[in-house]
Amino acid sequence: MKAARFYFSLRSPYSWLAYRDLVSVHTDVADVIEWRPFWEPDEESRAALTDSGGAFPYVDMSRAKALYILQDVRRLAQRRGLAITWPVDRAPHWEVAHLAYLAAERLGRGRAFIDVVYRARWEEGRDISDPATMAAIAIELQLSPEELSTAVSDPQLRADGLVALRRIDKDGVFGVPFFVHGREKFWGLDRLPDFVAAVRADRRSESESAKLVAATAPTSTDDQVSVTVSPGGDQGHAGGCG
Repeated sequence: MKAARFYFSLRSPYSWLAYRDLVSVHTDVADVIEWRPFWEPDEESRAALTDSGGAFPYVDMSRAKALYILQDVRRLAQRRGLAITWPVDRAPHWEVAHLAYLAAERLGRGRAFIDVVYRARWEEGRDISDPATMAAIAIELQLSPEELSTAVSDPQLRADGLVALRRIDKDGVFGVPFFVHGREKFWGLDRLPDFVAAVRADRRSESESAKLVAATAPTSTDDQVSVTVSPGGDQGHAGGCG
């Protein structure tokens, strides 16, 4: 299969809605793609990123756009039957939650962490930049509170965070939710169906290729049969680009 990645941000309402659609409607795709975090780095992370030769595409949001997002997200949430409680970010520090995600992922609880943090932020209005919130979430996930609440000061997780930021830069991610499938890129909640269709088409092609190999493979070591399979097994499926 072509590489398929979902760049999500725990601070983004559109990422929250994309997450809900993925895990409730497109479970088959959610289970086979790579999940990658996206966040606006603090001064320490930004300096490390610059020193490593990377960059972060950041554009300040206008007041008009922020007010539009408030209305738009409320409409989209209501359409999905979701009740939203808009959080107040008094001192946003996105490393707190996103490095905690990396810690939870390392412990095999990454997806569960995302679910609980999105609920905490967008349905309960809790402050995910507060280490105390991360400690409470750790308890809910049956993890050590210290491992998540102190992730922001863990040198190894800071290093892992730099790797994540370099991946954002390499893939040219400029907003979230952002989806990558091979060389194709999809930005925004309304592009999720196109991404899902591309991943499913790729999986069908892979399955058809496997069936072709099985059908033409020798049935015995004594059979002198030459089997030829085209590289990648591309069956010319919709959305494929070779």
